[in-house]
Amino acid sequence: MTDLDLSRVWLIDPVAGREGPGELVVRDGVLEAFTWLEGSDAHGVDDLGVIVAPGFIDLHAHLREPGNEDAETVATGLAAAAHGGFTTVCAMPNTTPTLDEPGVLAAIHTAAAASGSPVELLAWGAVTVGRAGHTLAALGELADAGVVGFSDDGAPVRSATILRNALAYSAPLGLPVVDHPEDPTQTEGAEANDGFVATVLGLRGWPAAAEESAVARDLAILGEVCRDVPGVRLHLTHLSTAGSLDLVRRAKSAGLPVTCDVTPHHLALTDEWIAGARRFAWDAGLDGPWHDDAIETTPFHPSLRVNPPLRTSTDALACLAAVADATADAIATDHAPHTEVDKAVEFGLAANGISGIETALGLVLAAVDAGHLTLARAVAALTVGPAAVLGGRTRRAGTVGLVEGRPADLVVFDRSDRWTVRSDALASKGKNSPLIGIELGGRVLVTMAAGKVAYEAPPD
Repeated sequence: MTDLDLSRVWLIDPVAGREGPGELVVRDGVLEAFTWLEGSDAHGVDDLGVIVAPGFIDLHAHLREPGNEDAETVATGLAAAAHGGFTTVCAMPNTTPTLDEPGVLAAIHTAAAASGSPVELLAWGAVTVGRAGHTLAALGELADAGVVGFSDDGAPVRSATILRNALAYSAPLGLPVVDHPEDPTQTEGAEANDGFVATVLGLRGWPAAAEESAVARDLAILGEVCRDVPGVRLHLTHLSTAGSLDLVRRAKSAGLPVTCDVTPHHLALTDEWIAGARRFAWDAGLDGPWHDDAIETTPFHPSLRVNPPLRTSTDALACLAAVADATADAIATDHAPHTEVDKAVEFGLAANGISGIETALGLVLAAVDAGHLTLARAVAALTVGPAAVLGGRTRRAGTVGLVEGRPADLVVFDRSDRWTVRSDALASKGKNSPLIGIELGGRVLVTMAAGKVAYEAPPD
């Protein structure tokens, strides 16, 4: 199916900053026309039903290939992205071998072409050789090969000197440096957010200061470099604490060229899920899940071990506020699929990460339903926000909105249609999701990328 005729749906165009009732026609994969309905024609159409928006862009996904294809392949990762409404995915470089030289990028692109998926696959190159933190990678060669920026994600850029040089060298290339802010000297052996829940459960604490001190360091270095080097850009990924986001908010107010993202799980989940609670952050009590009798299941589910860890409801609400006021430029999934061997172990030994690209929309819509985000702002954080971080380096450069005459790149989802997350319903090889068995809203009906159908929901 490369034709669509959608009438009396809710259209969202984040580039135009407009949403409302409309009609949309796709012919032979091209967005032929869309029309905003007004007056009596719009009567009865609202944003609680079928929504049409530009395809989502994920700045942060681990597709595992090459090197760990048991957990995910490029093909399964792109299929999972399409199921989640994403039409552009940026793969992180912590593969085996590391994406620190052009040959690895070529292999990833070959795998994407072989998959047959129309979802666009972009990739970050490593900042350092082998992501070991000692020697700067050949950034110019990686840029010429087509990476969209540089990151050692999975680990921070530990050396201040390396980060300073990476920022200076990447600026003339027109590419950002993406840092995973963490001070490893404060997190060695840590298992969960340092706080009440970890204390009660006997888990080793992961302090907020480990992230916040790293953010402060990065911003200080950025301030020094941008005084002398034009075009410097720093992006901080998966921020999770109120303090980190406040630092970024102040840095932006001071004019520093910094952007950041937050994940859906840090928006909606809290550390009390490790204790067995299953309520969203905005419903969590201040005195812990035991006081509120919120425990619904057994504790220590290993799918909840993530880096950075799930924080408190205060931090989660701060993440939501940061998306709402655009301190957080983007919502990025940090999709991190793992094999059962790596996850079905004692909590403190489980690999970090949630397989989350297929459930991201559902969590974000839950926050919208709870009144913490508008639907328009949520869609913007999944589309134009990440596109701006990429600096237009997608095939949709300048066309992230709904644009007539261009190949259709869009997602159609039904906000009122709820679906239960099941392992066999996930296209990803990674089934490591704490949302298995939970009902989410916003079932994706169709994802079109570059004028081709990437995903179509099976008939009921």
